[in-house]
Amino acid sequence: MADQRSADRAGAVAERTVDGPPTFENPWPVAHFSGRIKAYIDRLGTAWVEGEITQWGVSGGNVYGKLKDTTEDVTIGFNIWSSVRAKIPADLKQGDRVLTLVKPNYWLKGGTLTMQVFEMRHVGLGDMLERLERLRRQLASEGLFDAARKKPLPFLPGRIGLITGKDSDAEKDVLRNAQLRWPSVSFRVVHTAVQGDRVPREVVAALAALDDDPEVDVIIVARGGGDFQNLMGFSDESVLRAAAACRTPLVSAIGHEADRPLLDEVADLRASTPTDAAKRVVPDVSEELNKVEQARARLSLRVTAFVRHEIDRIEQVRSRPVLSNTTWIVDTRAEDLTRYVSRGVELMSRVLERAGTTTSELSARLRALSPQSTLDRGYAIVQQGAGSGHIVRRPVDAPQGTELTVTLASGALKARSEGELSSSHNR
Repeated sequence: MADQRSADRAGAVAERTVDGPPTFENPWPVAHFSGRIKAYIDRLGTAWVEGEITQWGVSGGNVYGKLKDTTEDVTIGFNIWSSVRAKIPADLKQGDRVLTLVKPNYWLKGGTLTMQVFEMRHVGLGDMLERLERLRRQLASEGLFDAARKKPLPFLPGRIGLITGKDSDAEKDVLRNAQLRWPSVSFRVVHTAVQGDRVPREVVAALAALDDDPEVDVIIVARGGGDFQNLMGFSDESVLRAAAACRTPLVSAIGHEADRPLLDEVADLRASTPTDAAKRVVPDVSEELNKVEQARARLSLRVTAFVRHEIDRIEQVRSRPVLSNTTWIVDTRAEDLTRYVSRGVELMSRVLERAGTTTSELSARLRALSPQSTLDRGYAIVQQGAGSGHIVRRPVDAPQGTELTVTLASGALKARSEGELSSSHNR
């Protein structure tokens, strides 16, 4: 009977619906109710809250603690995962007043509500962050962060300007690593304050002094990292504008990843640490020598290959018939030359023969038409002998007593006209 009642109750539960509001007749399952709570809480998103750390415990790299309101007796629990813990200040402890970016997190299995921390800062940083963000937007709009304005670093600087704290680890790291890479490297070091109110004034003066030094080819600003507040001097507007106005390439090596200062954005190059700055600015002499040797080896191989290729080409040219046998052109064209010579002689003979025949014909015609030919047949040419040389064609041209010159086939005679003959002679 009891089993039957249990089966009936299970069937009734199975027939319930969770679409409507929960009632006595239609209650929600715990899983559905918890899911609705979690979905509602997840929609809340993140929020910045202010309070005092009243409990701080570390377990497995994660932090579990409590945050209490500063005026009322209200406390919430929070947890900080190890990935977030590496990004927050390392000096946080119980009793500190903090600003925390949290997200409510409802744990379904345990039904507990905790706050997952994404950021945590000491109280007072909020205003600084707001001013810093306004300055960031202003400088970005002016183009001070643009990649186009960043200057390239020299391959091998003659002298390096270094701005850092006196006897600091950052100074030692830069000098030691630079000299290990290139022993003859030269530095001009200017010591300044690296935290506190003196930072902007001293760093600006150091930048101006090094930028005016014609022997300084690159400037490094180095500090060994620190918390956000200690780095604020390197986000000061005067420092940033002085850095942007530098004609000399500038390297920022503050050595802090999270909340890095704005100098990293203005500088021509950002180095993650002072050691990294030395490696980025100074080439490694051994590496450069290896590159030179490799380049020489490649050059030698290319020159050798080029000379070998040209020798092969010369051998190929020398093996061609035009150079191996200088008489091949005459030998291969001898028959053609003989034929052309014979043809030329034949054509020339024909031309000369035809020209001789033409000349003979013209000569015969010339002789037939020549006056000398007429004289040879017994005719004579009669001219007035008085010096006029007029040819006498009619008797009236030579009246009686006229001196005449009679030209014969061979020679000439002097004569005198006796006048016109009688008419019987004329007939």
